[in-house]
Parts: sequence; structure tokens; C-alpha cells
Amino acid sequence: MKAIRVAIIGAGSVYTPELLDMMGQMRGDIQIGSLCLMDTDPARLSIMTGFTRRFLDALDYKTELSQTADRLEAIKNADFIITQIRVGGNAARVNDEKIPMKYGLLGQETTGAGGFAKALRTAPVMVDIARDVEQYNPGAWVINYTNPTGIVAEAVTKHTKASFISLCGGGRHPGNMLYKAYGIEHSRVRYDFFGLNHFNFSYNITIDGRPITDEEFEKMAEYVGGVNPELTRVFGAIPSLYVPYFYNKNERFRHAAESEKTRGEVVQGLERELYELYADPDLRTKPELLSKRGGGDYAEMALGVISAIANNRDTFAVCNVSNNGAIPFLPTDAVVETACMVNASGARPLTFKSLPGHVWGMVCAVKNYESLTVEAAMGGSRVKALQALLAHPLVMDYDLAAPLLEELLNANQQYLPRFFS
Repeated sequence: MKAIRVAIIGAGSVYTPELLDMMGQMRGDIQIGSLCLMDTDPARLSIMTGFTRRFLDALDYKTELSQTADRLEAIKNADFIITQIRVGGNAARVNDEKIPMKYGLLGQETTGAGGFAKALRTAPVMVDIARDVEQYNPGAWVINYTNPTGIVAEAVTKHTKASFISLCGGGRHPGNMLYKAYGIEHSRVRYDFFGLNHFNFSYNITIDGRPITDEEFEKMAEYVGGVNPELTRVFGAIPSLYVPYFYNKNERFRHAAESEKTRGEVVQGLERELYELYADPDLRTKPELLSKRGGGDYAEMALGVISAIANNRDTFAVCNVSNNGAIPFLPTDAVVETACMVNASGARPLTFKSLPGHVWGMVCAVKNYESLTVEAAMGGSRVKALQALLAHPLVMDYDLAAPLLEELLNANQQYLPRFFS
């Protein structure tokens, strides 16, 4: 087995121990000969590097470990580059959540006006990273978990030629639900997957090649956390956990308005506690508290895709990739989230057997918003930014969108130089 070189950009993320844990579990599939941790926060990088050494020793995992604050150093020496950055940190996320609420609109990390602000901050930075890969290490693969992962993927694929695959743990949810309901392993489950990141539907679900029964679908519907089972039955497909932001938006807004803290504020507290744990020289394993942070299936998907590419082994995975005709009514270069076969040549969308027509309109609307957001982010265009907000189904009101845009831009001015040049 050939050893591979992996770099993690944004290694100060509290998710990094998930990757370390999965490295140990998958050592029979891939051997990581060198691991480089890169982050712009020196304190978090130092703490995470110390914890990583202890954790890998506890796992008896032999690899060359290094740390750097130099992005190019990490990129130049890697076969695979995992990106997990958060431009502006959780302080910016809290603004994303709170500012839209002032206008009676949902504030959320990856969708609505909050997700829009995050995309404006993040897409240009991710394009810069991909351009560095393209220039200094064109043979490397970027495996992305930076949100909003679909918009990021569209920005990167339209503006660079870097080898780039964008992932989200939501792609494994149908398998998770069958595992919870019946103990069925993921490898036995296949499904069509239609839509966009955080707005998608799984259907034509099979177990060992046979279609699931109505009874099995009903039981799966009970396990779609946060989604009304009746809504799932109406769709006739398993929806993304984010679909209620569109179809139960009044209830979701009330819940957010009545909450003492936003999710971002909760996460800030969790991350402070986690870093206190990671700094403990006696901690040598993944802390239990990490399970409250979310982001399930992150590591298994990332390392599964890396294994598929490194070993040139056909592997089923849901990825964010250029449409290339997979969804006929969307542009070819639009990025969609769909079931793919991954191997050394990358991720290839699988053929759909059918498309759930009752959600075509909303998918088109959200995709239109995403593409306009990419244009706005990369061009620093206030007109395109306003068009994007007006296109988003959770905004679509000029009298709200115009002042909201100005407030979001001003709150993020330090991260949006293209809008203030």
C-alpha cells in the first residue's frame, strides 16, 4: 500500500480529531505517511498539534506529523488537501444568524440571508486556495468540507481547474436512517440523490439491490431528525435536514426567535470547552463532548473519497460536482449535490431513474440564488448580491433585501474587500 501525504487547511477546527479517529479505523484501506496541520490561528494550531501527537500515539498510528501557518508549504507537499475553514470564525456566524432576524427572516449558517453572508466571505478565499493548488501542486486533490459547500464548489469549479470534490455529511443520511431503524450497513444501501447542498431528496432507495418496502420507508421517515414525518411522506422521498427551513419556515423562525442563544453562540461555548480539553496533556482520545458539535459522517466521507481516489476503487458517495447534464433543467456548469461513483478520475454523477417533479421549482430557485451569489462574491457586485437575495425563496422582498444587504456587507466589511475597494 502506497503511503499518501495529507494536509489539513483549517486544522484548528474542532473536527480534526474526527479525521484522526477515522485514520485509525481505515488504516487497512489507506496509509497516511505524512500529515501536515495548517491553520492561521497559532494558539489553536499549537494545541491541536499537541493533541494530534498524543491521539495518534494512542492509536499506534505511525505518520510524519508537521504543523505550519504557511498555506503554500502545506499545499506543495500534499497528495490530498482537506479544507475545513471558517472565514470570520463563529463571531461572524452569530452575526449571520442575528442580523436577518431583525428583518423577520431566518438567520442560519448555510441557507437564507445568513448562509448568503457566509458564502460572500468564504467563496473568494476558497478560490484562492484552489488557485494555489492549481499553480503549485496541480496533481493534488482538494477534498472540501468548508460551508456552504455547494456554493464553494461552484465558485472553485468555475474559476479554477483544481481537482476538487466538495462533500457534506448529509449525503449519508438515508444510510444512517436505515442503520438506526434496522441495523443495515451503509455498504448495502444505494439511492438516487437529487438537489443541492442542504436542499436535496433521496429516493429509489434499495437494500442489496431490492427496493425498500412501504413499511421500511415509513420507519425511515420517523428517523429524519427535525423533519415532520408527515412532510417526508408527502414528498415520498427522504429530505435533507435543512428542508424544513423552506417548508416549515414559520415554525423554524419562531423556534429561533424564542431561543435564548443562537446555534452559533452555543457552538462558541462548546468550542471553548473542547479546546480546554484538547490542551490537557493527559487527553489522548476523542472527547465525548465532540458529539454535541454536530457534523456527523464528516471524517468517514472525506477519507472514504480519498481512499477511492488513491486506490482507484469505485466507491459510491454523494458529492457536490458540476451538473454536466445530470439534472437536465439546470445549467451544465451549475454545481449539484448528487450520488456519484468516485475513483482515481474523480467523482462522476450517476444516472437518475426519475426526478421528483414536485420540487423542481424550488431546486431551480435555490440554484439560481447560489449561482448569483458566486457571481456577487467573486465580482464584488452589490447589484448581483441584491439579485441573489431577491432570488432566494427565504427572502424575495426588495424592501427587506436592500437594507439587509447593506447591513450584512457593513458587518462583514473586513472580510469583503471586493465590495469596498
